[in-house]
Amino acid sequence: MLPYPEIDPVAVALGPLKIHWYGLAYLTGIAAGWWLAMRRSRHSWSPVQRDQVDDLTFYVALGVVLGGRVGYTFLYGGQRLVEDPMWALRLWEGGMSFHGGFLGVLFAMYMFGRRHNIAFWKLMDFVAPFVPIGLGLGRLGNFIGQELWGRAADVPWAMVFPADPLQLARHPSQLYQFALEGVLLFSFLIWFSSRSRPTCAVSGMFSLGYGCVRFFSEFFREPDAHLGFQAFGWMTRGQMLCIPMIITGLVLLWVAYGRKQGATATEQN
Repeated sequence: MLPYPEIDPVAVALGPLKIHWYGLAYLTGIAAGWWLAMRRSRHSWSPVQRDQVDDLTFYVALGVVLGGRVGYTFLYGGQRLVEDPMWALRLWEGGMSFHGGFLGVLFAMYMFGRRHNIAFWKLMDFVAPFVPIGLGLGRLGNFIGQELWGRAADVPWAMVFPADPLQLARHPSQLYQFALEGVLLFSFLIWFSSRSRPTCAVSGMFSLGYGCVRFFSEFFREPDAHLGFQAFGWMTRGQMLCIPMIITGLVLLWVAYGRKQGATATEQN
């Protein structure tokens, strides 16, 4: 068993103002996405121009934060939302949903594309490879904040989280998700999107890839206490939400590669 490396979840405290590592993880992910978008916008195949990247980043950040919070309150809030509706506005208490953030980004990209006259799926193909950066850093924030820990385990690298009331040795599932949803998915999508691909292919690969790695990693993550297992006695809410993403990814890839080869030979996303 490995000792849990206790790190103060508050990175900076200035009087009553406290900046948590989780929040810094989101800011770092957005900044890294902005930097990569600036670099990729230089290419002739980019649907986004360099002078549009700042605006694009703002739209993405707004979609992530608002969508992630709204999604969490409705998908995971349960009885707490009914008893205390104002809790949905207290962002500093934590609680974000990837699937809600994903829908938020979809809507934000639709609005951005309309404003700048950029085709929606070309825009999504441009943005998709950057998303795993924020996902991976967010999981590190979960690890530091001692939240979303794993199921009880007897593996040599299991950890006892000080905040766990049961004090069980558990999978450090946040680190598994960091490696899968962050490092692995980012590396693959950067490689995949660096070559000429038909429209919708990169978006489809992201949706399929994330859905698969998240579905797998959920087997090591402790289900939310107030939700438990949702279906068949073993499926979690997160896994249920991944199924539509996997199906969507497969459909997008079918649409992308089902077109005539001649119509897509020169496309680059």
